[in-house]
Amino acid sequence: MVPEFVRKLEAKVKALEYELKNELPREIQRARELGDLSENAEYHAAKERQDLVSAQLRKLKERLSSLRMIDFTKIRTDAIGLGSSVRVVDTETGDEHEYELVASEDADAAVGKISTTSPIGRALMNRVEGDAAEIVTPGGRKEFEILGFRTVHDKIVETDN
Repeated sequence: MVPEFVRKLEAKVKALEYELKNELPREIQRARELGDLSENAEYHAAKERQDLVSAQLRKLKERLSSLRMIDFTKIRTDAIGLGSSVRVVDTETGDEHEYELVASEDADAAVGKISTTSPIGRALMNRVEGDAAEIVTPGGRKEFEILGFRTVHDKIVETDN
């Protein structure tokens, strides 16, 4: 049982490894064949890309290693946790929001992906449908009522079917 975000991370690692081992060496070799390396923009760009890809790959492999240590079978199936999608309503304004609780590296608030360590993420963890979650944000206190959620386990079952 592997959550979708872990599969995406594995795919990204595989793509970067391919680029680093196959594409970039060819680009560097082509650039070398153009002659003087001191003024060869293609060579310098390829070497910079190689350094960037190496750094990204190192960081992603570290993250993947730590994610592989998480026993997803121990994440609750009956409450909100890492990988859950949650639909909430702001009890004051009536505005509905949908969030996906993700690891900090995958957080993108603009598309509703929030970290489990963010104020909203922490407030939603281990809650269930019908619960109220009080969130302290820089803009003040908010209260959300949980309208529904799907756990990482539900998503894995949906993906496998």
